[in-house]
Amino acid sequence: MIPHFTEARQRERVPTEISASAEGACVRLADEIATLIRANDAAGRPTVFGLATGSTPVPLYRQLIRLHRDQGLSFRHVITFNLDEYHGLPRTHPESYWCFMHEQLFNHVDVPPAHINIPDGMVPRDQVYEWCRTYEEKIKAAGGLDLQILGIGRTGHIGFNEPGSGSDSRTRLVTLDALTRRDAARDFLGEANVPRHAITMGVGTILEARRIVLLAWGEAKAGALAGAVENPPTEALPASFLQTHPDTVFYVDAAAAGELTRLRHPWLVGPVAWSRPMTRLAVVWLSQQARKPILKLLDEDYSEHSLADLLTEQGPAYGLNIRIFNELQHTITGWPGGKPNADDTNRPERATPESKRIVVFSPEPSNDVLGMGGTLRRLVSQGHQVTVAYMTSGNLGVPDEEAAMAAELVLEFDLSAGGAGSPGAVFAREVRQQLQGKTAYAADSTEVRKLKAIIRRNEARASLQACGVDTARVRFLELSFYEKGRYRRFKPTPDDVSRIVTLLEEIQPHQIFGTGQIAEPSSVPALCFSLLRQALDACQTSPWRKDCHVWLYREPDRMWEPAEIAMAVPLSPRELTQKIQAIYQHKSQRSQSPMLAQGLHELWQQAEHHNQAIAKLYDALGLAEYEAIEAFQPMVSIQG
Repeated sequence: MIPHFTEARQRERVPTEISASAEGACVRLADEIATLIRANDAAGRPTVFGLATGSTPVPLYRQLIRLHRDQGLSFRHVITFNLDEYHGLPRTHPESYWCFMHEQLFNHVDVPPAHINIPDGMVPRDQVYEWCRTYEEKIKAAGGLDLQILGIGRTGHIGFNEPGSGSDSRTRLVTLDALTRRDAARDFLGEANVPRHAITMGVGTILEARRIVLLAWGEAKAGALAGAVENPPTEALPASFLQTHPDTVFYVDAAAAGELTRLRHPWLVGPVAWSRPMTRLAVVWLSQQARKPILKLLDEDYSEHSLADLLTEQGPAYGLNIRIFNELQHTITGWPGGKPNADDTNRPERATPESKRIVVFSPEPSNDVLGMGGTLRRLVSQGHQVTVAYMTSGNLGVPDEEAAMAAELVLEFDLSAGGAGSPGAVFAREVRQQLQGKTAYAADSTEVRKLKAIIRRNEARASLQACGVDTARVRFLELSFYEKGRYRRFKPTPDDVSRIVTLLEEIQPHQIFGTGQIAEPSSVPALCFSLLRQALDACQTSPWRKDCHVWLYREPDRMWEPAEIAMAVPLSPRELTQKIQAIYQHKSQRSQSPMLAQGLHELWQQAEHHNQAIAKLYDALGLAEYEAIEAFQPMVSIQG
């Protein structure tokens, strides 16, 4: 194990271990848990765990189930206390944490039911305070928590301790932050269905555990994690109070660790091996810090911003500036598929073949146009054969109101045509009846999901038409992990990989565009990217693989840094407007924004803000001024 107190970690106030994957970190933690259980069993005392819910700890629970099944690890003497529960949800509700914990762990191991403690979401409001006090007493009576498992929310919350929670807060009823409810919206089939209150262990309760392990996966957690690790403790970021605990460790993947100084700006905390990517990262950062275009940076700018070593190794500033400026300038191209009959030495994409076969993989309908709608139009107009493959139907993201409206439209049309008994009318009537009888938070029936999938398909076709894509080249893969599952309960299968392989072998693409590489592992984009990676591995010996370039695009929930961009496709004002019109066709997804904190309420606003912001950054670095830019990164790790 790398010691915590090293030069590179000097800004980190809590030990933070970075793993290559969530699975790797959870294997390690599961082994630690097994050792603790066996030691306590041998000593004749119980092991008391504080457990978390949500997607973050699921890989850990799977490892514990594996140890129980394959190695005989017993949980008979384990006592568990869960962090939290939504207030107002019965245990039978599919999104209750009682249901979640039994599905993900308790139904698969031998923890005695009497040893399982989860907050009761149905405690009457006037009895909550006394119930919470009793919950704390039960923890103490069990001997206190040996180990507390935590996740971290984008607001920096642990449990449901939202910003404003003090370090001495106890188990209590809380009001959920708007961002927390928004993040849970898809689990509940709409933000309106997400409970507004929850019962949670307090920060003070958590800090009384003898050992605390916080888990974090995916780039969405990077900002909150860096604040919790490197900034002073504050109520504005409750996870930061974990710094005060004597035995706490954070296990994170590389994406979640991406904002830590040792990864983002390592020259501020020690010596750096000045590779080409690291040099570009540092010079772009210096330009932003000094608020100067790259070509105007001086030797003293480097020295005053902890980059004297870089200057000594690769200076003087004049030559270094020109080299990095040229590298960034070469990322800009109006020919994302390669420019025919041109010298492609300094271009992101090769010139040949002149007309390429291209597959754009979109995890759900709308990911494609949000991330690269302008580039899609450019690829088509430049003569490439573009296939858009929607990996899932996206039906889980359609509000009930949209489905009800579609059913009424079918019924009204059939009635006006005198066809009230047609198959379409019968289907629509059945859907309408099911929606009207649907209880709060209930899962969609097969018929309702079918109608919602149809809605998303038609939106996708309309959107691609606005991009100039021939809809005859659209593929709906409908991967079974999604069609047979629901959020937080997806289980990818070999059949999912097989469907992607079949498409790839049919088209034999020269270019692939995908997304989701550094998303939270259980999210739809991350699962779809993992399946794409497996499919590409399965095609490794196919002749077309060695000549296939794979590019990564992003949705507008996190913007590329200029130093990360390998291909920047500029958009004119007209092209940006056309992209917005394409996004606008996804009407069922409007106002489902992950960026409301920036005042962006619509999908098109997110994309517009994202693309214009990248263009402004390029402009500030001294490069050409554009209206907007779509950016891409090569997937070097899976290139042929």
